[in-house]
Amino acid sequence: MIELGVNIDHVATLRQARRTYEPDPVWAAVEAHLGGADGITVHLREDRRHIQDADVRRLRELTHIKLNLEMAPTDEMVAIACALKPEMAMLVPEGRQEITTEGGLDIVRDETRLRGVVSRLRDAGIVVSVFLDADPRQVEAASRIGAEVCEVHTGPYAHAFHAVGRDLERPAVQAELDKVRRAGEAIVGLGMRFNAGHALNYYNVQPVAALPGVRELHIGHAIVSRAVFTGLREAVREMKRLMRESCAR
Repeated sequence: MIELGVNIDHVATLRQARRTYEPDPVWAAVEAHLGGADGITVHLREDRRHIQDADVRRLRELTHIKLNLEMAPTDEMVAIACALKPEMAMLVPEGRQEITTEGGLDIVRDETRLRGVVSRLRDAGIVVSVFLDADPRQVEAASRIGAEVCEVHTGPYAHAFHAVGRDLERPAVQAELDKVRRAGEAIVGLGMRFNAGHALNYYNVQPVAALPGVRELHIGHAIVSRAVFTGLREAVREMKRLMRESCAR
């Protein structure tokens, strides 16, 4: 059964707008769990723009579903992950000026250093995921550095889908979806777990959820945006329903 990891970063974004104590990301994690989330994802950025160190510590202590810590592959973040021991650590590229993650890790370019990062995390008993573009070279490099999970960047597919009026049959959309599919096949073929995420929402999620071999989708902004109007529990429940419907077909 496909699983849903809910990214609650933007609950913290709302809190940090006032530098106050509400809304509480831990409360959001509980609501997401009650809505059917299989895991909670947070990105502890180097600039601490939303999630703070204390949030991750409290989530590690209080969350009863698996915790996925998104992190830049830096010494500081590796030390934090090894101390907290989330169920999974996902290595992502990070830029100070970006609004959100703009692309996958360039594992090919930084293979030697990333192999060391992966080794340290795995030695601490943490499952290691890498966020990568739908590029066969990056998938092969992920296998070489010892990653156990690859999360394929679905942003290009999502942006193509939106740009043509949410018409799945358009060639540009099919081309991007096919890249994700082929990357997933390569990931599974190399013995790694195939996850996907980025810019997925209630309108574009089902074709990705239906891809063969996909294990987890990680979705945040769309769910938190819907939650403004429906509440987080209901927003998660509806996303999980769409994913399961797609798999059942």
